Amino acid sequence: MTTRADDDPTRALLRAALRHSGARCAALCAVSTAATAAGLLLPAALGRTLDLLLTHAPAAGRWVWCSAGLMLLLAVLDACASVLAGTVDARATAWLRSAVTGHLLALGPRAADRLGAGDLVARLVGNAAQAGTAPGALAALLAALAGPLGGMVALFLIDPWLAAVFLAGAPVLALLLRAFARDTSECVARYQRVQGRIAAGLAEAVGGFRTIRAAGAEDREAARILRPLPELSRAGHRMWRVQGRAAARAVAVAPLLHLGVVAVAGFLLTRHRLSVGEVLAASRYAVLATGVGVLVGQVSALTRAGAAARRLGEVRALPVPRHGRRALPPGPGRLELRGVTVRRGGRTVLDGVDLVVPGGTTLAVVGRSGTGKSLLAALAGRLTDPDAGEVLLDGVPLPDLTHDDLRDAVAYAFERPALLGRTIEDTIAFGRVAPSPAQVREAARAAHADAFVRRLPDGYATPCAEAPRSGGESQRLGLARAFAHGGRLLILDDALSSLDTVTEHHITRALLTHSPHPTRILMAHRTATASRADAVAWLDGGRVRAVGTHAELWRDDAYRGVFGDEPVEDDGDRAPDEVIAVERPSPDAPAEGARR
Repeated sequence: MTTRADDDPTRALLRAALRHSGARCAALCAVSTAATAAGLLLPAALGRTLDLLLTHAPAAGRWVWCSAGLMLLLAVLDACASVLAGTVDARATAWLRSAVTGHLLALGPRAADRLGAGDLVARLVGNAAQAGTAPGALAALLAALAGPLGGMVALFLIDPWLAAVFLAGAPVLALLLRAFARDTSECVARYQRVQGRIAAGLAEAVGGFRTIRAAGAEDREAARILRPLPELSRAGHRMWRVQGRAAARAVAVAPLLHLGVVAVAGFLLTRHRLSVGEVLAASRYAVLATGVGVLVGQVSALTRAGAAARRLGEVRALPVPRHGRRALPPGPGRLELRGVTVRRGGRTVLDGVDLVVPGGTTLAVVGRSGTGKSLLAALAGRLTDPDAGEVLLDGVPLPDLTHDDLRDAVAYAFERPALLGRTIEDTIAFGRVAPSPAQVREAARAAHADAFVRRLPDGYATPCAEAPRSGGESQRLGLARAFAHGGRLLILDDALSSLDTVTEHHITRALLTHSPHPTRILMAHRTATASRADAVAWLDGGRVRAVGTHAELWRDDAYRGVFGDEPVEDDGDRAPDEVIAVERPSPDAPAEGARR
């Protein structure tokens, strides 16, 4: 069972989707209701026509044409209702996907951390399509309810005894519908949860397909992904059993009510209280009044849509980070972390971290795998927020900054950059404010991407999807994008890992001498990268163990152990092709230490 608090985002989401398609939903409801009204008039018209034909009345011909017109009108209205239902479903689905996608983009990496990328895709694709049917299903349900109610009123108008027979069994039908809705909601929710788990496993496998292929573990991974399949099968079979039981009960009850109405109508015919045509009409109205099959279908569709909407509501319930109204004052890009603590999966990854990066300096962050380097990188540009403590840029807490000021001040380059954009030029220019073509090319030269881009069939106009490139070339495009957007702070989250040594050296030199960003933070795995930085922050056990130059920290055996057997690459130990003077900008202050 879901709580009231759980349902609030769901109801808000469905109300918004209903408002978005309000005019079309109203039209669908009107057309469906008109079709129901035509369906209610038809039995009366057919009964009247039969009576006139039996008595050879002159007006029989007109009533035949009237009945034929009602049947044609009913067919046209049903066709219009089908078109409107499809339109409403498509618009509502598109709106839901747009709304949830916008919320996911506002959440940033937090959403994937909470729910997993595969599950998010399942919600955004499958669940949004199911939830999008809710406005149309609701409009159709209102019209479907009009059928039984109209049939009961029509029976009362023909003879009150007919309505009394129907009302005697109506509570049983209501209980059947209520039980069906409750059981269906539970089954559908379980089915959709298992679907999300399978999608999450598939997304993980797609992301690591090369590792799986190289390890020869395709069968094992396929078994892992499909492990929840029996549970999915059980949930699916339970849905069918619930629907089958509801249909069976309806089949048992509805014909009895129908037979009861027909029997009473036949008795009244023998008493000359009803005509033959009225008996025919009563029989048809009894079918409409006991139309549980239509109601079961509509309730089932609405229940599935509601369960899917709850899964979308869970995404919308995740709090979006709030931005302040403060503008960033002039400054060199000084970054400060004060008592920052971050927990993930019940584990404290960063524990009370204090760190100051003076403006205009380059800081390398080193540490063994799992020590929180990427998490620290995310905190520095507010891709995530700490559970405790605060992060400041030039003295202003990041949450106090406006969205535009924060994003203009911080640029990122990642290990696996997402190359968004239609062409290579679009990819490098991708950002809140697009740089000029000249700035794009200058950034590409600084990232040593210009040469291989110009070798592409259409150069910078080559579609990104058609541009063959290695992992290192993709990283260089990501670096060029970061260079092109300037700002005060550049964060490289392992963005040099796929580069060869010479290319890394040239790019590092460009970072230190020609970068448009005064302050630079590098997540470093190589001694070459750490040795060229102004200072190194050594992460160990969730804390900053020490801050100093690479040469100073190298005297510590434990620090050397971070790099394994890799030799230090300072001026004395560097290989001959690495003995190249590297200019560094003059920092405005020495690197400050960190409390343990």
